Amino acid sequence: MIYLDHAATSWPKPPAVLAAMSAAMADVGGNPGRSGHRMAMRAGEIVYECRESLARLFHIADPLRIAFTANATEALNLVIKGLLQPGDHVVFSSMEHNAVWRPLNAMAARGVDLTVAEAGADGIVPPQAIADALRPGTKLVVLTHASNVNGALNDVATVGAIARAHGALFLVDAAQTAGCVPIDVDRMNIDLLAFPGHKGLLGPQGTGGLYIRAGLTLAPMKEGGTGSLSHLPTVPEFAPDRYESGTPNTPGVAGLNAGVKHLLACGVENVRQHEMELCERLRRGLEPLPGIRLFGPHDAIKRTGIVSLVADGWDCEELAAVLDQDFDLACRAGLACAFLAHRTQGTDATGTLRLSLGVSSTREDIDAAVAALRALLR
Repeated sequence: MIYLDHAATSWPKPPAVLAAMSAAMADVGGNPGRSGHRMAMRAGEIVYECRESLARLFHIADPLRIAFTANATEALNLVIKGLLQPGDHVVFSSMEHNAVWRPLNAMAARGVDLTVAEAGADGIVPPQAIADALRPGTKLVVLTHASNVNGALNDVATVGAIARAHGALFLVDAAQTAGCVPIDVDRMNIDLLAFPGHKGLLGPQGTGGLYIRAGLTLAPMKEGGTGSLSHLPTVPEFAPDRYESGTPNTPGVAGLNAGVKHLLACGVENVRQHEMELCERLRRGLEPLPGIRLFGPHDAIKRTGIVSLVADGWDCEELAAVLDQDFDLACRAGLACAFLAHRTQGTDATGTLRLSLGVSSTREDIDAAVAALRALLR
């Protein structure tokens, strides 16, 4: 199969990911932090080791500032619903995923005030648009690091500096960049970083996390057993226990740890270079095709490995189905759970066909995709 749907989830996973998950089930099996026997202790070591790997990747000083979640959506909800109060003001962009847009709208119904900063025609959000939307007392700025619709890559470091100078907290949605684009939470002025485990980090589905800067405390989304301070009627105040009630997904975390270690060995900078080169090759191959319109920035350095398009005479979902059935090519079509972004680029009525690259993508994959679309659009 020609797999070009990495923006939805990465595939195939490195063999080490599968091996780590299997070993966690077959050889470890204990509940981390809940018992003192060898298996439980080893499970706890695996969970902490993954925090350390993620801290290395994102340049986080304290691994305990990383809370595990089921996905980036849960991490985003944890911040938005655990931080905001009626009367608070939030700035977010017109390129946000539904994982930001929907919980913000839920909070707006409870009295939170929202302002949208509009992206440019290429999908990039100008930092000045964020600055212009700020008010005295703005509580939070939320920005996608890169659009899942057209790959537009935002300047989070500059936006983070603007937010910090204004006294607002900065939440970054790294669903499309974690593991694909270098991230340094301090250098980029990031207070809160939400990330999935199953995309660029090469881990299994059902994993993800949230970095919470030291000194910040959120209301937990759930309360229950944490394996610590069990005599208290409330969850502990300290991270990460405050945000991780219930038995963790130890096999999933083991797989995520293996995926992150794989990336650390490869070097995220090398992954980034690989994806930029393939994305440029894909765009160059598609641009001459008749009746095709591409979205997002032209410059590879301003985008991730996503190419989004519409083709004259084709419904995008029909086109994706034919590519799958006749050319064994997997991609995504439709609105990609990001209506705001499609409305911004004018494709909210049709959606787009999205081809998304990953670390395992090859030049042969790109050339085969171009050849398939050329055959269909001839």
